[in-house]
Amino acid sequence: MVDLIVKKRNGLELNKEELTSIIDGFISGEIPDYQISALLMAIYFKGMNSMETAILTDLMMRSGDLIDLSAIEGIKVDKHSTGGVGDKTTLVLAPLVAAAGVPVAKMSGRGLGHTGGTLDKMESISGLSVNMTKDQFIDNVKSHNIAVCGQNANLVPADKKLYALRDVSGTVNNISLIASSIMSKKLACGADAIVIDLKVGHGAFMKTLKDAEELAQVMINIGANMNREVIAVITSMSEPLGYTIGNALEVKEAIDTLKGNGPEDLTELCLELGGHMLVLGKVAENHEQAVLKLKELISSGKAFDKFKEFVSAQGGDVNSIEHTEELPTTEHKRIYYSKEEGFLSDLNALDVGLASVKLGAGRETKDSAIDFGAGIRLLKKIGDFVENGDPLAELYSNDESSFNKAEELLNLAYKFTEKKPLEKPLILKTVR
Repeated sequence: MVDLIVKKRNGLELNKEELTSIIDGFISGEIPDYQISALLMAIYFKGMNSMETAILTDLMMRSGDLIDLSAIEGIKVDKHSTGGVGDKTTLVLAPLVAAAGVPVAKMSGRGLGHTGGTLDKMESISGLSVNMTKDQFIDNVKSHNIAVCGQNANLVPADKKLYALRDVSGTVNNISLIASSIMSKKLACGADAIVIDLKVGHGAFMKTLKDAEELAQVMINIGANMNREVIAVITSMSEPLGYTIGNALEVKEAIDTLKGNGPEDLTELCLELGGHMLVLGKVAENHEQAVLKLKELISSGKAFDKFKEFVSAQGGDVNSIEHTEELPTTEHKRIYYSKEEGFLSDLNALDVGLASVKLGAGRETKDSAIDFGAGIRLLKKIGDFVENGDPLAELYSNDESSFNKAEELLNLAYKFTEKKPLEKPLILKTVR
């Protein structure tokens, strides 16, 4: 192992046999954490080429269970988001794409830190279960064209162990390690093709377009090495997506979007990603035709009908979907007012996300409890004119003492200018 650490430290390529011995030894406990940490630091500084990255992804993918979706007819297309604030895209996209005839067999994660988790949002619907056996998962997709559940505990264990070390050794932010982590999980879940929503900006892991493009290309190369088609859509996370941050609040906004009354940015993103999913799933000839099909499913009510079917199939209370006032709420509410006048020029998604965590909508540690009703409803977005004393946001919490901490973070999030800022596009680039 020392020789392999030195080899990578000197910038040389590790072959398949060497990488296999490393991953096998790490999983079995034969290679200690401190040596893997040293290797991770060498990779962080010297990088990995496309072949090394593809091999590492394959080894991580095969380190645990593999989900076989071959019993489900059609091309299974998955969507992955690299994480953002107010990102309730899966709640809209999964039923919308399923209604269009593409099977959606999706395993999602929970929120940690400033980014929310799809499973937490789903669990704000009374009775809805995200825990399924492999057979239940596949049966639901066969019967309803859709299932969204939590990841199997033995799915990609090598990634879990590696990420835990990366987190405490300062080696998270490496393109090859990020790409292999994302793609190993997606490929282990059995998808035939994958659309990546790659966030860039304040509230995302990728801070620059250049880094996002590099990560996109690495993930596409991994897919090509494993005979999977991957499309990466680079999208802006300079401000939260939509107007709500929090679990039940985001479910309500997702329902509005499925009914055709959602915020412009969320609707645009879902149509963009969904269009690519329909083309990859071979139910539309091109992106324009796919988007028209998705718009028709929203306007006809079929998209919302599929959402209700999906919720019911996983044990959720459909009545609370039809009457959203029955979704979880909070005892306390506070209005956050502007202390300045001008055009809103910056709304830092990271600070807003951290404020929602303080209110109880997210986790500060993996063991933190979630308050499903807590969160933030934004009343103004970038480009809006604001007068001193205007309400900027509504804060919701069951812990009244949390409001002051949340407001301290929101004070950092908002910036104003005299001139109206130029409108920034949401969809920055598509990489194939």
